[in-house]
Amino acid sequence: MKNAFVIVTLAGLLSACAVVQQPQPASVPPAEVEPAAVADETSSPAVEASDDEKLPNVALTSDLLYKLMKAELEYREGKWERPYADLLDIARQTRDPRLARRAAEMALGATQPLEAMAAVRTWRELAPDSEDAARAYLGLAVMSDKLPEAEAILKQRLADAPIAERGAAMFQARQFLSRAKDKEAASAMLERLITPYNNTVEARILLSQNAFSRGDKVRAETEARAALALKPDSEISVLMLAQVMADPASVETLFTSFLATHPKAHEVRAAHARLLVDQKEYAKARESFERLLAEQPDNLGNLYALGILSMQLDESEAAEKYLSRFIDVLGESPDDERDPSRVLLMLSQLAEQRDDLAASRKWLDKIDSADPAMTFGVQIKRAQLMGRTGDVAGARKLLTGLAPAEKTEQAQVVLAEGQVLRDAGQFANAYKVLEVGTRRFPDNPDLLYDFALQAEKIGRVEVMEKALRAVMALAPDNHHAYNALGYSLAERNVRLDEALALIDKAMKMAPEDPFIMDSLGWVHYRMGNLDAAELQLRKAYSLRNDADIAVHLGEVLWRKGQQAEARKLLREARAKDPKNDALRNTLARLQLKL
Repeated sequence: MKNAFVIVTLAGLLSACAVVQQPQPASVPPAEVEPAAVADETSSPAVEASDDEKLPNVALTSDLLYKLMKAELEYREGKWERPYADLLDIARQTRDPRLARRAAEMALGATQPLEAMAAVRTWRELAPDSEDAARAYLGLAVMSDKLPEAEAILKQRLADAPIAERGAAMFQARQFLSRAKDKEAASAMLERLITPYNNTVEARILLSQNAFSRGDKVRAETEARAALALKPDSEISVLMLAQVMADPASVETLFTSFLATHPKAHEVRAAHARLLVDQKEYAKARESFERLLAEQPDNLGNLYALGILSMQLDESEAAEKYLSRFIDVLGESPDDERDPSRVLLMLSQLAEQRDDLAASRKWLDKIDSADPAMTFGVQIKRAQLMGRTGDVAGARKLLTGLAPAEKTEQAQVVLAEGQVLRDAGQFANAYKVLEVGTRRFPDNPDLLYDFALQAEKIGRVEVMEKALRAVMALAPDNHHAYNALGYSLAERNVRLDEALALIDKAMKMAPEDPFIMDSLGWVHYRMGNLDAAELQLRKAYSLRNDADIAVHLGEVLWRKGQQAEARKLLREARAKDPKNDALRNTLARLQLKL
């Protein structure tokens, strides 16, 4: 497991200062200095005061209203100096903190941190008890590297914070210091601020994070263990410890042990499930996510994870169930943070795989994305579906009409047209389209790869080999090319030593790929190594319940005399893909009827 193991649950377990960039008027360039430390900007000169700001009793005369409106209008025209100065002057005259705050926002919008700091100082002077003003001052002090000023304020804030709120205040201090330019000085300052409270879980967690960010993994682990010792049922402590531990096996033991005594620890169970995914323990990961879903049936993250894992395990029906539920839940409670487009596209693909083209189109029609790349992908998929329903001419017309500007997308159009023709059984036409495409885009490995496979389909094996070697030259880490050429040689029962070397190279690049395992098993079969072939093919079939793999394993078992199991596998392959070429060839070779 990588040291960058993401603990996405920290924010949910302990609150810290949430900071976001506020929108600026269209005529003002975005500020490089975050105005986030200041409270939300409004479009009105009369910015609302927070509850802890006492407002003066000042009459809104026509002259005052004119000055305020004039300042706002000038600012919206892209000017900032005069409006800023006028508002700050009026703030001092009227003792109104809202105007000082607005002046600070204008300075930040114009990327003028020094002027913003001057306005915030006035704001604090006029509203000494304002939390917003204090936060704004702290944010600007840190970003301006005035760390001693910030340290004094943060130290006092921590001392004054009620015990129940001190943990959140410590995390807020870390959030402020994360914006400092001098990271080493900020880290040392955080250490000084937090150490007096190291009898709390929050302090130990922060000290662990601070050490980890400096690369001190030993100290980071020590502090995380200290946090867990202070509160043995603390999920955040377990997650922090997992983040800093380098050994995946140790993390696995940590999670398993904690969950045995704390079965309701949802955050740790979710992290454990993600670890199992990283370790490619997909079935176990799915069990963990299913347990989480049983307790949180509408949790979008768990539904999505289960959908993806089911697809990985080649369990399409389960994948559709979870992903459909994801769409239903999101429809009932829309979330701007989640775009359903990718899930809808996956549902369309799943429906297509079971030959329900009407359902596939239905899912596709639900996609309404503002992402141009997604829109382009949907059009490509729509054309492919048109081709599969027999409207090849309509599909090609749709693809021609796309006319994208980017070369990568132009090549994708060629690939899609080749796929449409191949699905329609027009292999010679598909070859011609892809051949022309490789001349237009000679450096596109995906196009060359598809062209190679199509060349083999029409018996042009010399063209296929040349194209695959071109892919290897362009993308030396493209394991698909090595596997395809090795498998082709094995399938034709020629140059088997070379085939084995090519497939071995692909296997080193992608050791968990079941299709490369299938190729390795097949070349061993061709070389007469039946036991080695069976071993690889069984492993491949356990990872991917694929018709081609079932056919290959069935033939190997038939040759080994295990004919009952062989028949069972071949029937499974026929049920999955009745028109499978490998199945037809194997049955002919074995002179077998199912």
